[in-house]
Amino acid sequence: MTLLNVLVDFARTGRIGPLNCGMSLAEAEDLLGPGRPHPAHHMKGPDIDGYPYSWDGLQLVVTQRTVSGIWISLWPGSTAKLPPLVLPDSESFEATVLRENLIAALDGVDCRHAVNSTLTFGKQSSILTQPAAVCAVFSLPGRDNNVTHRDRHYLDVMHKHTA
Repeated sequence: MTLLNVLVDFARTGRIGPLNCGMSLAEAEDLLGPGRPHPAHHMKGPDIDGYPYSWDGLQLVVTQRTVSGIWISLWPGSTAKLPPLVLPDSESFEATVLRENLIAALDGVDCRHAVNSTLTFGKQSSILTQPAAVCAVFSLPGRDNNVTHRDRHYLDVMHKHTA
């Protein structure tokens, strides 16, 4: 399995393997191991809502101890990690995904998508997949991103939220 496979499956289904919005944090931690909670959880207690639990490049947003959002964060031009449940057999992976490569992969599996005008502005563009409602946000590389094509959009994050 490659990173692109994981991203396309997420875009199509709104799930990452068995991880899905609506599952309990306890179920997610049973699958992934204990997450690293945002510092606000330490300051304000475990019942604070809206701050992520992290497993390397995977974040789960938790509301009332239920997963309300799933995020995969990438750093174009670098190497990153995802938990083995998400990307099996990979200690780390190349975190550079060109916008046109993800779009081609989505088109290749007939995953419908449309421009997300809310998050498309300036040097940033975004799409929203249908019917899974997964958002992909792309941007031009920053000066610290070690990428070949400075004028092309790279995937920064893919995420899904419940209403």
